[in-house]
Amino acid sequence: MGKPSTKRDWSQIYVIYGMEQWQTLLFLLLHAVFFSSMSVIFLLYFDPICAYIEATLLSSAAWARFAAGFAGCVTALSAVCLFYAAGNFFYSALPLHHDMAQRIVGAVSDWSTVKNALDLGCGRGILLNAVATQLKKTGSSGRVVGLAQCKRTALSTLRTANMEGVQEYVTCREGDARRLPFPDNYFDVVVSAGFVHTVGREHGHRTAEAAGERMRVVGELVRVLKPGGVGVVWDMGHAAEYVRRLQELRMEDIRVSERVTAFMMSSHIVSFAKPSEHVVGLGEVRLDWR
Repeated sequence: MGKPSTKRDWSQIYVIYGMEQWQTLLFLLLHAVFFSSMSVIFLLYFDPICAYIEATLLSSAAWARFAAGFAGCVTALSAVCLFYAAGNFFYSALPLHHDMAQRIVGAVSDWSTVKNALDLGCGRGILLNAVATQLKKTGSSGRVVGLAQCKRTALSTLRTANMEGVQEYVTCREGDARRLPFPDNYFDVVVSAGFVHTVGREHGHRTAEAAGERMRVVGELVRVLKPGGVGVVWDMGHAAEYVRRLQELRMEDIRVSERVTAFMMSSHIVSFAKPSEHVVGLGEVRLDWR
């Protein structure tokens, strides 16, 4: 899957798109600092802690030292893990998301012929604006529609499109991804980034109900795609499910990218083409390492 060269000033990108779920990042950082402080306390006051444990909990000095050392190691390891999780979350929220958006755009071979594109779950508009930018670069008269879950998200997305200078290529519409408000065979390209796995989460990610909701979204994605059109989905944790559903729907040229860790989860890009004619039999699945 191609990856366009897009060197940009990250400070400018953060100004435009901000940081989603900053509360989660703050939670991870505060706990990382707390456990780091605890590990430093264990290191600086190891002997007094051992003496306290021996006097109050364990009668053996050796066992007290072992307990204090074990507790100190656990707190230090917890701090390292929390700092790593915070770093991965921060990286995944925008730099990785931006990078994957460019890869998704690169998975479509010819944007000049695209008249209608859909970004399913457009969020802040990172992928939506990447598609709009590509349409603008190729001189296409096409437009990209972002499906937003609420009016507030739609307005925020339109503001980022205006800041990116692609507002004339972008529209937003509120809707439910499980019942898309678009006719059959309408879009030349349908894309999505980090959204499908969130559908049905009220049932729990690993439940049959949640899986059924996600499969409805994949079915809707295929329904609104024109014959000969291309679909590209980057998502976390459920690539195998999407591939099976796409095979059941007789999609062609199904490709799965290499694994990428995002938000401490395994993620993949799954791309496919909707056949121009009816196809009998399961589609071939290819691993794409480009």
